[in-house]
Amino acid sequence: PTGASSFTEAMKMGSEVYHHLKNVIKAKFGLDATAVGDEGGFAPNILENKEALNLIQDAIAKAGYTGKIEIGMDVAASEFHKDGKYDLDFKNPKSDQSAWLSPDALEDMYQGFIKDFPIVSIEDPFDQDHWDAWAKMTANTTIQIVGDDLTVTNPKRIATAVEKKSCNCLLLKVNQIGTVTESINAHLLAKKNGWGTMVSHRSGETEDTFIA
Repeated sequence: PTGASSFTEAMKMGSEVYHHLKNVIKAKFGLDATAVGDEGGFAPNILENKEALNLIQDAIAKAGYTGKIEIGMDVAASEFHKDGKYDLDFKNPKSDQSAWLSPDALEDMYQGFIKDFPIVSIEDPFDQDHWDAWAKMTANTTIQIVGDDLTVTNPKRIATAVEKKSCNCLLLKVNQIGTVTESINAHLLAKKNGWGTMVSHRSGETEDTFIA
């Protein structure tokens, strides 16, 4: 939510869109498709990426928040990176290798999403060691490009990403680097270089307020 006047209102908006999204998915795919994972995410049997964005945009509209809520994506591209290319059909063991995308083609797809949808943030758009692709994407867009697998909350990898201008936002996982001190230092390094920081909640964590 970017059109809210307070955190309370933003929470209300997000919650309402979530419930509208459930109804949108139920209407299109049936009740079975509204089961959720351990973090509350939906996973309907969509055929292509744009369909998911259309479902979210529809839910935002039905909740009455068009123009007030924008979209962030976590692509986790390392999960479908193969031999220097990206296999969007990676769950199929017999996927067509001729359809695998080059980094440039994958970036073109992202740029299309940014043009067609209110996307303001993309996390892990490329494999964690595809530094040049990250840098090119960051240079070619004004949105937030978030390093998670790229940086793994590690000051050495953050420093490399800063040097290569590979992203402009750190995903900070407090339990990933090992200590609270190292986590704070990772944030300070990102901040010093003009990056944003997104603090990640962790699956199965407590309700302790430290990361807030």
